[in-house]
Amino acid sequence: MPIMDAHNFEFFSRSPEQTRRLGSRIGSLLNRGDLICLRGDLGAGKTTLIQGIARGWESVDPVSSPTFVIVNEYHRKNGEILFHMDAYRLQDAAEAIDLDLDRMLEYGALLIEWAERIKSALPKNALWIDMQWQGDEQRGLLFTAHGERSQALMDQFKMKVVGA
Repeated sequence: MPIMDAHNFEFFSRSPEQTRRLGSRIGSLLNRGDLICLRGDLGAGKTTLIQGIARGWESVDPVSSPTFVIVNEYHRKNGEILFHMDAYRLQDAAEAIDLDLDRMLEYGALLIEWAERIKSALPKNALWIDMQWQGDEQRGLLFTAHGERSQALMDQFKMKVVGA
């Protein structure tokens, strides 16, 4: 049974394109300072969701996994920046702090894959998305809001997805 309460929202995606469309709805709502933290094993669909988020955010840059470069920047025509971090190769939270997370949140929104690896370095106000592989084309996504802004973001997102 899907979870839907004040702080959680569960969604089952049946295809990569549905995952991208879901991401697009989140991306259209992002503001400077928003933090989205993604958890999930390899193949769970994190980068696919971020492709949709960047599309909804109106990025003019293509999305690619930043596994080796750690942080990618995507831009809008108006100069705003969407930061995409992959924490998989970071050794600890101190390494993440050295990447200047505060600056990223000051100048744009920040999406972090493998965020659980650096959780102690992250602000508490974040929208966490847990992703699970459930079959060749199916993914389970659990959205959990932590903090006032992420709660507002999730509430707006739920309205776009299910109208509730």
